[in-house]
Amino acid sequence: MNIANYPAQDPLSLPGAAYQQRILALGAGLAGEEHAYGPDPYQSLAVFRPAQPTGEVLVFFHGGGWTNGYKEWMYFMAPAFQAQGITFVSAGYRLAPMHFFPAGLQDCADAIAWVARQLQPVPGHPARLYVGGHSAGGHYAALLAVTSAWRTQRQLAARVVAGCLPVSGVYRFGPDSGMAMRPRFLGPVQDGLAEIAASPLHQIEPGACPPFLLTHGSRDFPHLITQAGQMVSALRAAHVPVQVEILEDCDHFEASVACGDATRPWVANAVTWIRGPGR
Repeated sequence: MNIANYPAQDPLSLPGAAYQQRILALGAGLAGEEHAYGPDPYQSLAVFRPAQPTGEVLVFFHGGGWTNGYKEWMYFMAPAFQAQGITFVSAGYRLAPMHFFPAGLQDCADAIAWVARQLQPVPGHPARLYVGGHSAGGHYAALLAVTSAWRTQRQLAARVVAGCLPVSGVYRFGPDSGMAMRPRFLGPVQDGLAEIAASPLHQIEPGACPPFLLTHGSRDFPHLITQAGQMVSALRAAHVPVQVEILEDCDHFEASVACGDATRPWVANAVTWIRGPGR
């Protein structure tokens, strides 16, 4: 789907516009199998199948501050994972200000449920499903990974997600988050409960979380670097296995670009982690 066919979004910042231009150029000419998991144009995903699938599936959610972005942003990541036999799925979700939390989160859960039920990369064998995302998408991926109610609601297996790979994610909201302003996707200010409910760091369910490969750029937004460290500590306190990857000399946007570049370490490290012991 061409991004011009989507409903209008908020104007991008200058860095955001430059990032969009770059990643769309990197993904130019790539097209996956388009599927809808809901009636809204944003409730769609694209499946990129490898020539020789090994059974793993990585579902990845785009960033954009919960008010911008398209599944097409992440297409540039697909070839590097296809080359390793991993089926890559880029999924969209509804955005603020038209839709407030938890609408986007529920969409991401529905996308994972669609993939879990519909995709079988190796016939006769269930897919080994991993979930990741950049920035706002990393937030949604992490929040789904550390909670279980959404799986029960969709009658999915407790271990449907074998691992989580958030990149430059957001892990907490509220006055101590380091964020300059309250994100619009949280909706009208009420009693602060939305901030708590939307914070992966405050929602960790010991025993329910898969392993994490948690990534950020060395020059990422300072509050996200701080939050990443806090999330690592909280996960380890809950006895969740965590591996940390720092993308050297990458800012927030360059960190995303590095995750689709097979000549840089992250893809190889992610593949090794996905195929590691216990996963």
